[in-house]
Amino acid sequence: MMLPKPRGPLSAAVFESMRAIPAEPVARAHPEADGPEDAAITLWALYELAYRGFDDVDDTAEWDPDLLAVRRALEVDLEARLRTRWESYTSPHEPRDDFADDFFAFIGGHDGRSLARFVQTEADEQQVLDLFRLRSVYHLKEADPTAFVVPRLPTAPKAALMELQYDEYGSGDPNRLHSHLFVSGMEAIGLRSEYGAYVDDVPVEVLEQNNAMSLLGLHRRLRGAALGHLAAFEATSSVPSRQMAQGLDRLGMAREMIDYYDEHVEADAVHEQLAVRAICGALLAVEPELRDDVYFGAFACLDLEDRLAETLLARWGVGT
Repeated sequence: MMLPKPRGPLSAAVFESMRAIPAEPVARAHPEADGPEDAAITLWALYELAYRGFDDVDDTAEWDPDLLAVRRALEVDLEARLRTRWESYTSPHEPRDDFADDFFAFIGGHDGRSLARFVQTEADEQQVLDLFRLRSVYHLKEADPTAFVVPRLPTAPKAALMELQYDEYGSGDPNRLHSHLFVSGMEAIGLRSEYGAYVDDVPVEVLEQNNAMSLLGLHRRLRGAALGHLAAFEATSSVPSRQMAQGLDRLGMAREMIDYYDEHVEADAVHEQLAVRAICGALLAVEPELRDDVYFGAFACLDLEDRLAETLLARWGVGT
């Protein structure tokens, strides 16, 4: 994968610096971002240095101090915005003593617009292809951000998270990796399947979704939020996956992409219990002080998905 197209002065300057490493030994100054897209694509590219990197960037850039300083400033801004949204959110559910019951009630009380429901009943083929291009930025990475959390956990939640991750990574079969299943689906419906192929096309909401997962996964102090994000994702995935499969079948789309969602109908029904009870519940049994972070991460997951849904439905001319 090559570096994406810059979206403003900050990303243009940072990408130029990234390509210059390690030939340029002097400290580099970078301008301010001129808007959310410029900041988001810059942070996304800086995070990608911790994943697969870029063909036109030397691997030593991952730990370049000037780039890390830019990343840190952008992270602080992203986390502040996520926390401001969380602090202004009023949950309609009544708190319960049992964490799992309380968490499921919290998830159930968050009722945003659903892209999966729209695909199930109304979307046309071009809208679905548009959605897959955007989703590919995450689905071709899938469980990788959560893998960073594993060594930061106590014994019980670590073991439970590895059980979930083992399934995400195909239970030892490279052909069953969930990200690989999505590759097969993308190829079957005639879309590019290379990692990061459509990053230049995605709106800021997609970049922010992906950046939030990397932010939570890459910082030990945010391990509770990372697992809360995971639990919210898993707890809201099984039914939407069924809706997606039904919508794709309605449109007569390729079996390989339907199979990807069918896989998640059953898997995520199990994963939601594992993520909430055996992972988050076990974490809070050992580190109860992380409870608020767990809910913060869960809210961030749901809120960011709501924002993407609103943007895409507006793009497609779908009313409220």
